[in-house]
Amino acid sequence: MTERSATSWAAWLVAGLLAVLAVSRLLDGSAGSVPVPVRVEGAETGSVTSAGRGGNRARRIGGVYVHVVGAVRRPGLYELGPADRVARAVQRAGGPAARADLSALNLAARLEDGQQVVVPRAGAPGAAAAAAQATAAAARPSLAQATQEQLEELDGIGPTLAKRIVEHRQAHGGFGSIADLAEVDGIGPARLASLREALSP
Repeated sequence: MTERSATSWAAWLVAGLLAVLAVSRLLDGSAGSVPVPVRVEGAETGSVTSAGRGGNRARRIGGVYVHVVGAVRRPGLYELGPADRVARAVQRAGGPAARADLSALNLAARLEDGQQVVVPRAGAPGAAAAAAQATAAAARPSLAQATQEQLEELDGIGPTLAKRIVEHRQAHGGFGSIADLAEVDGIGPARLASLREALSP
């Protein structure tokens, strides 16, 4: 083999190895970077976006997630502060749309995590009933966050039982559902049935 052909053969070999490395790196880089399509409007800083492997994940501690639907300009899922009211949720959703019936909503009600805020349109069938139901749900204290004083205000719950509920919640890391109240000493089937109506999860 001549010196010229040996040099040519070495050059082709190096070029082939470089091409294989480039393709391998391209495939590895694209396999784990596909983003997860999750986008939630953030509480104050714009949005919270969940990315794929290697991406950044921003989370706000203590926020509540609320689904705003109906007669608003930008229906969707929004993250708000734990002390925010229904009025703030409507504002975050772009404000009321044309012919929205805000009088059917309790704009001063405190928001609960997982709540759906339905903004009815004026004259829509069943709008008043839907708004009343949403307002009633927002007004109920949350089993996950209610203080002993808030629990004592409920029918059939005195200071002793309210204290037991709070202590059970702290000892077991919270309640999975309202039905878990049956594990608290002093809460039987009848009292549990009334608490289902008085408390939100």
